[in-house]
Amino acid sequence: MSDVILEGDPPISLILRRSARAKRISLRISQLDGRVTLTLPKRVPEAEAISFAREKETWIRGHLDARGSDVAVAPGAELPIGGQLHRVVAGSGRRVSFAPGEVRVPGAAARTGRRLEGHLKQIARARLADASDHYAERLGRSYDRITLRDTRSRWGSCSSDGRLMYSWRLILAPPEVLDYVAAHEVAHLAEMNHSAAFWDGVRRIHGEYAAPRRWLRQHGADLHRYRFNI
Repeated sequence: MSDVILEGDPPISLILRRSARAKRISLRISQLDGRVTLTLPKRVPEAEAISFAREKETWIRGHLDARGSDVAVAPGAELPIGGQLHRVVAGSGRRVSFAPGEVRVPGAAARTGRRLEGHLKQIARARLADASDHYAERLGRSYDRITLRDTRSRWGSCSSDGRLMYSWRLILAPPEVLDYVAAHEVAHLAEMNHSAAFWDGVRRIHGEYAAPRRWLRQHGADLHRYRFNI
């Protein structure tokens, strides 16, 4: 893979990827991080692929504009926590604290994002553990342990030996969305598939799940726009 720049205002970075399986040039824009990947067959000249991208420039810029810009988490930034927007402000003392519409982060401004990320991970772990315990009890099954990651392709997973994994960014989503994901993964302790029996299990321990599932499909990618390590 290599990177090239599509000139314009602003310039667009393109990731060029050659694929032996590709039969034609194709473009893909990640809704998670806004990366634009240009895939081309093995024998197609790079110049031809770049020309293809120039022809699609209006389409590319339209999708990038619709996605919105990434947000650097620093004093003055706004981000959702539990589905509610909070403005990041400087705090005093040693601990991150909350006030209506604000999250107060003490310490050097340059470390605001990392410090807030660490605090949110702690909250996410506690909330996800409580939710997992609740749904596991309703299911009548037990799990081995919980791990948190910053996953891009999935919000959670359940291994065959009972290990649950969740994206810590679920703490940014409304509480009912976090609860749904916990119920979804816990239900896999009984059904390691997405059969009708599995979805019946989700409904049995959680109740109707269409609304939070739809929220994730429509808004989940936006949670990856927030950059805590800039």
